[in-house]
Amino acid sequence: MSGEEPKAEAVSLLRDLGLKEYEGRCFLALAQLSTGTAKRISEISEVPRTRVYDAVRVLESKGLVEVQHTTPQKFRAVGIEEAIEILRQQFDTQIDTLQSHLEALDNQPAIDDDDRVQEVWGLSGHDGIESRAHGLVEDAESEIVLLVVDEELPTEALYDQLRDAVDRGVEVIIGGETDAIVAQLGTEMSSVKMFETELDWLLGPSDDDEVAISRLLLVDRKTLLVSSFCPDADHDGAHEQAVFADGLANGVVVLIRRIIFSGLPTQ
Repeated sequence: MSGEEPKAEAVSLLRDLGLKEYEGRCFLALAQLSTGTAKRISEISEVPRTRVYDAVRVLESKGLVEVQHTTPQKFRAVGIEEAIEILRQQFDTQIDTLQSHLEALDNQPAIDDDDRVQEVWGLSGHDGIESRAHGLVEDAESEIVLLVVDEELPTEALYDQLRDAVDRGVEVIIGGETDAIVAQLGTEMSSVKMFETELDWLLGPSDDDEVAISRLLLVDRKTLLVSSFCPDADHDGAHEQAVFADGLANGVVVLIRRIIFSGLPTQ
């Protein structure tokens, strides 16, 4: 990786955190200097000198840069840890503000279970699916059944959540498609029920050209998440998608619940 690639990535991340292009480039330039004049910042950042002053003023207002009023003016960035904390606080403040606005808009009446008996929702993208799975595990009250097909899916964060669930009295049952996955799960989760699933017919072939189920998650016997990897040239060959359904009487949940428990080995 060239020296310019980390800089470009850092500028991109700073933009995501609310800084403009020139502001991010000027901040990175100052992070490499003990102090710097506008001329020196311009040379390193390739930001036009006349724009450096505007960018630095914004950075100063955010607490990321300090100014020494000499002739010419000198500037320096705050320490990395302090800068990260400032950006994190600003980001958290924005999230809190957004939450308050969204909650103020949340005036829809609660949906009765009878009204969503046949509802099935789609999710797309690994991060969103992973977040939903973690949320379901965290909210589980009595039982979690997790069938893992892709051995790369269980993360340390998921293991921690499953352990927390066990600690609060939730029954956790974990299955894997292969002996290797079962062994991996058993090593991490030795205190839960473990089995090798007998649902090969449901999980389908492990062919790169076929849709491949990656996990089945059933929480409290009423909330279901099924994810799969779908061939997609626009997503590096495979794109994770999922379906989500809720309700004890939901037809999809009822069907998958019966299939899952029919695939569990008899005790």
